[in-house]
Amino acid sequence: MKRYLAGLGLAATLTASIAFDGAAAAQDTIKVGILHSLSGTMAISETTLKDVMLMLIEEQNAKGGLLGKKLEPVVVDPASDWPLFAEKARELISQQKVAAVFGCWTSVSRKSVLPVFEELDSILFYPVQYEGEESSRNVFYTGAAPNQQAIPAVDYLMNEEGVKRWVLAGTDYVYPRTTNKILEQYLKDHGVAQEDIMINYTPFGHSDWQTIVSDIKAFGSAGKKTAVVSTINGDANVPFYKELGNQGVSAEDIPVVAFSVGEEELAGIDTAPLVGHLAAWNYFMSVDTPENDEFIEKWQTFIKNDKRVTNDPMEAHYIGFNMWVKAVEKAGTTDPDKVIDAMIGVSVPNLTGGYSAMLPNHHITKPVLIGEIQDDGQFDVVWETPGLVAGDEWSDFLPESKVLISDWRAPLSCGNFNVETGKCGGKGM
Repeated sequence: MKRYLAGLGLAATLTASIAFDGAAAAQDTIKVGILHSLSGTMAISETTLKDVMLMLIEEQNAKGGLLGKKLEPVVVDPASDWPLFAEKARELISQQKVAAVFGCWTSVSRKSVLPVFEELDSILFYPVQYEGEESSRNVFYTGAAPNQQAIPAVDYLMNEEGVKRWVLAGTDYVYPRTTNKILEQYLKDHGVAQEDIMINYTPFGHSDWQTIVSDIKAFGSAGKKTAVVSTINGDANVPFYKELGNQGVSAEDIPVVAFSVGEEELAGIDTAPLVGHLAAWNYFMSVDTPENDEFIEKWQTFIKNDKRVTNDPMEAHYIGFNMWVKAVEKAGTTDPDKVIDAMIGVSVPNLTGGYSAMLPNHHITKPVLIGEIQDDGQFDVVWETPGLVAGDEWSDFLPESKVLISDWRAPLSCGNFNVETGKCGGKGM
């Protein structure tokens, strides 16, 4: 019996020792969550973002890691399933104990995970253009707000192309609907009549564009210069652009400016019929700077393919990741509360030859570029802002939003402070 009990004691000691060693091993790395769709309708856009995060983490580890520890990527696939994004986010935070998460593309996926990040007090870096109308303490928005993409694109078409009639075409979810609500009001404020605005929405993955493109052609035959402002997302862009080519819709006749079509999406399309159509982003692969040349070379070496392209959301992850690293070093810890506070004011190089800074509203400063599609699938920059544009979380063109500001510094610490009432509306949604 004594030997038996002694054996139990030894076993317990060994079990405790193994558990301790495992915990110690886990503490030797800092886990970084990667929450991007690797399957489903959004995989065409999001898979590359997973890959660039792996590259950035590998590079940081080659520099010695962070706070003396190696970074460990934890990749999950929410499979373009919006509720699954929330489940996977909870898994990353609660089970995997990641220090921060880099992920999401669509606004519906971001809206799905937002309550999880706020409940569990973790950090999300969101790298894609979005509709604004949001500022959460737990989210850093490194993609464009509407005033950093949609509004400048409309200004370009209006002032440079003389556009008088407008087709607002989008995928049927929150980002296109809210963006188009802002744009519709903006156009009306600039004297555009309701009959000169056509709005159309299609489901994710929509493939039959024949009737819609015919309607766009008919709308554009009224004798006024017409353009399409596209918030179509994901793989639906491929048949949309193909149908434009099939029906002979040229950029000279009806230019399309897209907010969700970049180099990655064009890689799977015959671009010959699309030459001259436009996209508005804050970065293009064709930007000629030493920083961009170095980034492209590292990316193609990492991915082992000298044909692989770069795009705007990749740059947003590049900026966001480097900001997070700098904020962690500044705070001396990965504790979310301390890192969130340390993020404001952090400034890092972007790839267009300047520096992007994190603002108190958790948005960043970015240049705005308009690019014209070339037959090689690249963009020729035809217009850009003279300097950096600060991201505006609440639109000045919606009456309910123009009175709101966001400032996550103490003592305000509010995402939707009403300057007229002097009150904070809540968490910032």
